[in-house]
Order: sequence, then structure tokens, then C-alpha cells
Amino acid sequence: MAWNEPGGGNQHDPWSGGGRRGGNGGGGKGGGNQGPPDLDEALKKFQDKLNSMLGGRGGKGGRGGKGGGGKPRNAFTLPGLLIIVALAIWAASGFYLVDQSERGVVLRFGKFQDVVTPGLHWNPPLIDDVRMVNVTRVRSLTQTQSMLTQDENIVEVEISAQYQVADPRDFVLNVRNPQLSIENALDSALRHVVGGTDMIEILTSGREILGSSVASRLQSYLDSYGTGILLQTLNVESTSPPDAVQDAFDDVIRAREDRQRTINQATAYANAIIPEAQGQAQRLVEQGQGYREAVVAEAEGQANRFNALLTQYQDAPAIMRERLYLDTLSQVYGETAKVMVDVSENSPLMVLPLDRLGLTTAGSAGSRGSGDGSGETLDPQLLERLRATQSSSSSSNSSNSIRREGR
Repeated sequence: MAWNEPGGGNQHDPWSGGGRRGGNGGGGKGGGNQGPPDLDEALKKFQDKLNSMLGGRGGKGGRGGKGGGGKPRNAFTLPGLLIIVALAIWAASGFYLVDQSERGVVLRFGKFQDVVTPGLHWNPPLIDDVRMVNVTRVRSLTQTQSMLTQDENIVEVEISAQYQVADPRDFVLNVRNPQLSIENALDSALRHVVGGTDMIEILTSGREILGSSVASRLQSYLDSYGTGILLQTLNVESTSPPDAVQDAFDDVIRAREDRQRTINQATAYANAIIPEAQGQAQRLVEQGQGYREAVVAEAEGQANRFNALLTQYQDAPAIMRERLYLDTLSQVYGETAKVMVDVSENSPLMVLPLDRLGLTTAGSAGSRGSGDGSGETLDPQLLERLRATQSSSSSSNSSNSIRREGR
């Protein structure tokens, strides 16, 4: 029969522990059914134990007032328990993790204590203050300033700087606002360098020198301030005159470029013409030297020839005179015009200009070359001189005609 059927003998819950509700002793060890404990009773036992710890009254008889008096309550038990719980929470809140790219600056009551490396660390809360600083991130800063140059001109300079934290302790403790400090230091270094440089150098070829000078001066400022900042790079982005004079400055730049272009063209022309002139001069010098050597050699040759002829002349004077006379006539007549003259006592004088035969025309050459005895008539004095020469040379020459060459 089911336990909950009407009229049945078993009117109790199978989990009731064998008539536990009927009394305190009715369902003892001799009870028939065993089941899970009652939730209400388990909660009541926990409350009794807690009351006993806190010093209150408890026990099984506490519900009906039969259990008698409990232990006296301890006044320090609850505060002690609360203190233990608070200490546990305080200790647990002291653990922290430092990232690989960070360093932790530990301050104990505001005084520097240590710099912790990456990993898990514990510091007492409310006593130590840990400030995290990223030492691998590259920070950047850009400024655009108008400033006065050495030649009293205004120029606008845009400059950018990249930096890292090199010393976390100095970065946290020595300066209140590192970003503002590096901005002021960069402005001071830039104005100092630009103030000692002309505007033309800043706008043209002096930008690289400007950047290196500003970088070295800025790093010296940061080191003297103790900021713990290491400057990585510094770039001069742009340099330009003020907008009000931009057009005039562009004209000056164009004029300077034209001037430089003209100088380059003149230099190129000079480089081309000077070597040519030097070559011509060297050629003339060498020609002069060659001419001198030729003249000297010719003079030496003539002197040697004269010495050789002198020796032969001393041996045979008559023969050498005749030879020299014939050589001289050959040389003289070889360079002058020639005329063939036929002189005879009984025949007319015939003159044949040999140097004009190739220059006269065919008609004049035919009339002059005919055998009619016509020809050019010489001067009577010249004719008499020729005939006298004919009579003087008749002893050595038996022919009736003499052929001579003359001018």
C-alpha cells in the first residue's frame, strides 16, 4: 500500500526518518527507513554552530526552550572575524602583474623604493604606490614655430621628435609633466640654433645641419633636467618664410637659381675652352721646338757640307770652283723663268720663251712656233752683248750657234 493512501498504516513520508516528526526519540536507530537529511534541519544545525561560535545560545532544545542555557557570548569574536576577512581582502589586493613592455616604480609612503621588472609581484596596498611606465613605446612630438634668424628674418620651422623612456625612476619622480618639459626643451633648443643661423642656410642647404644641432642640444637639455628621456630621432619637416613674403621670397629663390645656372654654364664653358687653348698653346710650343730643331739641324748640315767642300777645295781648287759654279747655275736657273735664244751672225735672232709655252693660247702658240723666222726682238744692247759672248766662246765651241738660258 502506498504511504499516502487513505486508511493505510504508513502515514509518514519515506524520507521522514521513521516517524521523526512524531517526537524526538520515535525514529531512532531502530527506524525502518533511511533517506537524505532534511534541508530545514541542516540549515538549523548550521545556524546553531554559528551562534555557538559567536557565543549565543543554541542546541537541539533551543526551539522548545528545553535545552537549558548556552555559553556566554564573546564580545571580540565578531570584530576578530571581520578583521581576518578584511586582512584577507587587503592581502589579495596587493598582487599585480607587470607587462613585458612596462616597468613599475614602487613608492612607499611617497618615497622611492624600487623599480620592478615584468612578472607577478606583491606590494602592500595603501602603503606602496606602484606606477607603471611603458619603456618600449616610441612617443612623438611635433611643433611648428615662427622665429627670428641671425640676419633678422622670420622663418617658420616645423619639427618632429620621437623619444622613449630610458629611466623610469627619473621619468616619474624628477619632472611633473614630461610631455610639457620636452616641448619646452625642444622650443628652447630650436630657437637657440635658428637664432644663430642665416635664413638662406635654414631654407636651403642647412636643414640637415639644423636638425643635428637641435637634436644634440635637446638631448643635453633633457639630461640636465633628469627627465629619463632618450631622444630617438629628430626631423626638420619643413622650413619656409612667412606667408606675407612668400611671393617675394620665391622671386629671390628663382633669381638665385638663375645665377647658379649661369655660373654652372660659365664653368662648363671654361672647362671646355681652357683645355683647348692649352692644347693649342702646347701645339705651338712643340711646333716652335720642331722648327728650332729643324733650323739648327739644317744649319749644322750646311756647316758640315761646307767643311767637306772646303777640304775638297783645298785639294783641287779649279775643279771645285767649276763644280760650285755649275751647281749655283743649276740652282738659280731651276727657280727662274727660261728663254731659248738662237744667236747667229747671218741669221736673225730667235727668242723662244719656254716658260710661256704652256700658258699661251693655241693661236698665239701656232703663230710663234711657225718657221717664218718671226719672233720677239731683243734690245740692241742685249744683242751686242750676246754676240760678244758668242765671239769669246768660239775658241772652245766650233758650232755656229750658242744656246744659252737666261731670264
